[in-house]
Amino acid sequence: MSATVLVVDDDRANLESVCRIFQKEGVATLAATNGQEALELLRKPEVGIVVSDLMMPGVDGQALLRASRAMRPDVEVVLMTAYATVETAVAAMREGAYDFITKPLKRHSLVKAVEKASEKRALVAENRDLKARLEAIGTRALVGQSPAFRAFMDLLKQAAPTTATLLLLGESGTGKELAARYVHENSARARGPFVAVNCAALPESLLEAELFGHERGAFTGAVARKEGRFERAHAGTLFLDEVGEMSPSAQVKLLRVLQEGELERLGGTSTVKVDTRVIAATNKDLQREVQEGRFREDLYFRLNVVEGRIPSLASRREDVPLLAEHFLRRYAAKNSKLVRGFSDEALRVLENYAWPGNVRELEHAVERAVVLSRNEVIDVGDLPEAIRKGPIGSASQIVIPIGTPFEEIERRVIHETLRHTRGDKNLAARMLGIAARTIYRKLAAEEGEAAPKHDGTA
Repeated sequence: MSATVLVVDDDRANLESVCRIFQKEGVATLAATNGQEALELLRKPEVGIVVSDLMMPGVDGQALLRASRAMRPDVEVVLMTAYATVETAVAAMREGAYDFITKPLKRHSLVKAVEKASEKRALVAENRDLKARLEAIGTRALVGQSPAFRAFMDLLKQAAPTTATLLLLGESGTGKELAARYVHENSARARGPFVAVNCAALPESLLEAELFGHERGAFTGAVARKEGRFERAHAGTLFLDEVGEMSPSAQVKLLRVLQEGELERLGGTSTVKVDTRVIAATNKDLQREVQEGRFREDLYFRLNVVEGRIPSLASRREDVPLLAEHFLRRYAAKNSKLVRGFSDEALRVLENYAWPGNVRELEHAVERAVVLSRNEVIDVGDLPEAIRKGPIGSASQIVIPIGTPFEEIERRVIHETLRHTRGDKNLAARMLGIAARTIYRKLAAEEGEAAPKHDGTA
């Protein structure tokens, strides 16, 4: 426990005994012999836990509890009493006490109660910090602070104000449409429409009609003229998801629109001018598709003016807590659930999972956990079984973009290895084939302080 424990009791013998218990546990303590003195000490920022007697003259334990909730809502309170009844315990818990312990005190019960109160306080503080960081991110739904994510966002910020066609590459579920919306909303076309079409979701016979429109009688069922998605996106942005699924015929027509800025509706003879920015996305390797003759090379180069590769969730695990908190807030509000955060163990499971479904899979997992949770904190048991028992991510899955400085590569490999060894620097050094003192030195350099002395064992 890093927080100081404030012990309050008008019985000096009991006060000194409780303080000794915590001091033997290596916990810093402050002592007060009455409630009024405790209120003054409560103003000290290092105080994180209050352990107070319930029955005291003047400001008693319950009054101190109410005052602490008003003055320092971040402080947890544990009450002690020799006169325990069910009614007093219930009243104390309703007032916000974390725990209620009866005298004579048992050392183990007292230490355990304060440890649990400290864990809760740390969890609340961590979640509050995550929420503040989420608010500071500023992008509507693109959440992350990892180096890979920041590099991708920098590219989007540079490309957004331009008129260049953008090709987004990445695995399914990484958030390609959200990235496309971000580009649109930060472009000069933000006041225009954003129109999305999934090229894989429409049959080949309907895709061309949806994209380019059709005239009456162009095919069976075409009872009236219909504008296509390109026309609907005029002066705005058209997002073509799964563009690698386009038929050869549709590819030819798309190329003409990109080159000439005009199209012909199916069954028509006149041209229609369109001013539409195209953002395309795919989880396929388009270069291989070109080599194997399934995708036009000239169209590939037209679409790939600016290429952005969205990092997989497995390659930016440090963003998992931020994303999980983001989705928790959304679905807790949507379902009117009082769910405030995750247990440490639940977060560890989420961070260690391989995430083959990327951000979309994480979102669905958090939504399910919020809906089914019966407590304020999501625990491991609330997570889907597939995630609790699913594949664990591997350090070998780190994705490092070309051009990343060597020092950054080295830093990321060391931190990812330490994450897998749960902070064991000697084991991490053996896995990396380097001396442990090298890891100590590099970590110390990051913190801007001298590396601690080490015995040199590897």
